Amino acid sequence: MGKGPLSFRRLTSIRHQKKGSSVKDDAQISSTSSPPPPTPINSGGPVVGKAKKKTGGARLWMRFDRTGAMEVVECDKSTIIKRASVPARDLRILGPVFSHSSNILAREKAIVVNLEVIKAIVTAEEVLILDPLRPEVLPLIDRLKQQFPQSNSLEASANVQPPLDPESSEGLQSELPFEFQVLEIALEVVCSIVETSVAALETEAWPVLDQLTKNVSTENLEYVRSLKSNLTRLLARVQKVRDELEHLLDDNEDMADLYLTRKWNQNQQTEAILAGTASNSIVASNLHRLTTSNRSASMVTSNMDEDDVEDLEMLLEAYFMQLEGMRNRILTVREYIDDTEDYVNIQLDNQRNELIQLQLILTMASFAITAETLLATTFGMNIPCPWYHMDGVFGHFVWSISAFCIVLFMATLGYAKWKKLLGS
Repeated sequence: MGKGPLSFRRLTSIRHQKKGSSVKDDAQISSTSSPPPPTPINSGGPVVGKAKKKTGGARLWMRFDRTGAMEVVECDKSTIIKRASVPARDLRILGPVFSHSSNILAREKAIVVNLEVIKAIVTAEEVLILDPLRPEVLPLIDRLKQQFPQSNSLEASANVQPPLDPESSEGLQSELPFEFQVLEIALEVVCSIVETSVAALETEAWPVLDQLTKNVSTENLEYVRSLKSNLTRLLARVQKVRDELEHLLDDNEDMADLYLTRKWNQNQQTEAILAGTASNSIVASNLHRLTTSNRSASMVTSNMDEDDVEDLEMLLEAYFMQLEGMRNRILTVREYIDDTEDYVNIQLDNQRNELIQLQLILTMASFAITAETLLATTFGMNIPCPWYHMDGVFGHFVWSISAFCIVLFMATLGYAKWKKLLGS
């Protein structure tokens, strides 16, 4: 994140430079309150050494919070449902049945992320990653460790000089909430995986297609068939992630529901207001005051939503543009495959036409030779004929019927060309 031309942090840094110092002050005020660090799932500490045997449908999860603390535990569905406050159907989305689907679902206290191999539940305090020991998921964990180092490591490196790169320093001081930072890392990992697959597809496609245009063989056709199958699967993967981001970008309400930290702050403010009711004698006045404050708070929140949705929209749009570019590259390869197939079909049709013309020429030659054979067979029968007693007539007869055969062949060949049955 922050390296590519479409990086969200580079876009946000440009946008924050255009805004005045008042915007920075508002952002600092809005980010003052954050949820407290969550408690570990395993009260005895993280799992060290060999994992215990799974029982009762338990699966391996990794908990990673905003302070950099993490643990790998085996939890069943009920534990995850209680901790993340998500319905049971969301865990089915993270299951193997929906392994090829892409979803980013907003819930009251969590975000369910199912993108390619990354399956996680993000809350305002922590992220729960499913199957963290898979090789495809390890880059996500490494990026989380870099983005959220542990507190003790931060204290130990307090005297270290900051990096000279301004973009890296802006990345460390990101104003995004925890859930959006995790979502950005997940999208970056997914885009890197897809980018690697697209690059491998392009590297494999061009030589195979060029070889097919030079030599149409069964082996080359089998390579192209396998290549086209891989292209179709890769295009479907990219299309699913792209459509999910496009769905979020088209609906501001769905994007507003992804702000878990903001909803947590609103709940804390509501609880504080409700706790301010002193006695039962002034309940009516407090209710009136509460209604008025809720209306004003809703108006302020609506104004905050527009600015907040803009940040999330920029984040999603940056990776949407990357996925759109990858999709266009895949479509370019598919168009080249279609053009190659058309070229091969034209070659095969041309060869087929040449074979048909050759067959027609041979048929006309067979017709002429058959006529000569008919005449020779007629005079070869034992029938009385005065020509049998004439000397030297056999040679003249043979040359005559041969000339008639050649004239008949040339006549039929000229007729075929006149009717444009044969090429020039």
